[in-house]
Amino acid sequence: MSELQDLAALVRSNTALIVIETPDEGRVVDLFRYVLMHVWRALYRWSVTEGLRRVDIDGEEATTHAPDAGNTLRTIKEAEQRGIYLLLDFHPYLRYATTERLLREIVQRRECQPHTLVLVGARIELPEALQSHAVTFSLRLPDENALLKLVRDEVQVYTRENAGKRVQVDADALRALVRNLRGLNLTEARRIARHLIFRDGAIGHDDLPELNKLKFELLNRSGHLRFEFDTARFADIAGLARLKTWVSHRRPAFLPAPTADNGSGIRLDPPKGILLLGVQGCGKSLAAKAVAGGFGVPLVRLDFGTLYNKYHGETEKNLREALQSAEQLEPCVLWMDEIEKGIASSDSDGGVSRRVLGYLLTWMAERRSKVFIVATANQVHELPPELLRKGRFDEIFFVDLPDASVRAEIFRIHLDKRQIDWGAFSLIALADASEGFSGAEIEQAVVGAMYAAHAEGAPLSEAQLLHELGSTRPLSVLMAEKVKALRAWALERTVPAD
Repeated sequence: MSELQDLAALVRSNTALIVIETPDEGRVVDLFRYVLMHVWRALYRWSVTEGLRRVDIDGEEATTHAPDAGNTLRTIKEAEQRGIYLLLDFHPYLRYATTERLLREIVQRRECQPHTLVLVGARIELPEALQSHAVTFSLRLPDENALLKLVRDEVQVYTRENAGKRVQVDADALRALVRNLRGLNLTEARRIARHLIFRDGAIGHDDLPELNKLKFELLNRSGHLRFEFDTARFADIAGLARLKTWVSHRRPAFLPAPTADNGSGIRLDPPKGILLLGVQGCGKSLAAKAVAGGFGVPLVRLDFGTLYNKYHGETEKNLREALQSAEQLEPCVLWMDEIEKGIASSDSDGGVSRRVLGYLLTWMAERRSKVFIVATANQVHELPPELLRKGRFDEIFFVDLPDASVRAEIFRIHLDKRQIDWGAFSLIALADASEGFSGAEIEQAVVGAMYAAHAEGAPLSEAQLLHELGSTRPLSVLMAEKVKALRAWALERTVPAD
């Protein structure tokens, strides 16, 4: 059934109390105007500034009562004709015993007509006595056709307000813009579309990063997600050949083009996510950013540390809100960094970690949104077996210490990043001297050598790099037993990322 049909069915069945949480009051009023085409009722709207007005009659809106909440409910109760009453931001007045009691008598149809009362607000908390009488109705978010019409309307507005100047529109960018506006209501989408169009009079690919930033700021009301603005490209990462190939094969299924058909006739399931395990400093976090770059979608990071709250049920609520925000940001990559810290089993937390794990697993199994999960972990033994079983993630990759060829490429990347002519260095010699180093340790060796060169007032030399490498003890030496055990564990249980 359509949204309009669902709402009409509630009115036709004489539902006494409907709760609609939305900031888009205008859309609610318009929907109920359309409902009157299916089932006739008198339609009224109330606000504390305007009072009670009838809004289903052409011409001037008739004011029937002053804005006082108690007197308004008395007027509704005494009305001889049944009607629909849209009460905008009425719920704060339900804290008063008299107002709550009057509303209860109306919804219980005590000596009054079978009215339908609709509480409309951005966030509504009902008194316990009214909760059993209320039916919650959620407005459906606009689809891509509605969003496309909205963007085209804003293009016309820009042209009218700028003396007929036409908006420069890139067709591919327009499709991406509409796709990324999904998850917003019409008011929010219109605000962002207008901002992007009016700032330069064009719709182009350079609008997409700004769109994602604005959308994230709008939806991340819980504050538990972090938007990663600078997602790495696969070209910025040395090694990880298997992971790069895996992502490239799945991009067409994750973000199918409108006419995508390679002739195989195979219908692919969209990918759900991967788990990245590995030695610390070997590039798991950078790989997570690169996956978002490979798919060409925004990256949001979930910080489990911000979820936990000392009050019962608040941690689970925080997780639920964070995941809902991520779904509204679709298509996106959700990066769960050091996931073991958020779901590791513990007997000292009152079962919170087990409930968090349970909700997360349920969400992973049932979600239909285009949210691709990249979970990273360092402490394998702390991960619960429920998370590791086949089907939770599409694949589990192990990011190992880089081999000689990858280490040489890491040196080239970091030298080039710092505008140093890497052709003057023997990358093979540097790779041989950095046996057992992680990518992060190689970068720090480059940084350390540059400080030494700056102190000497001379350009960076290969000798300084070799000296820095020789004076550094990598993690594979400091924690040799743990690193060896981790690599042995992963050998038969995971897929090498390189």
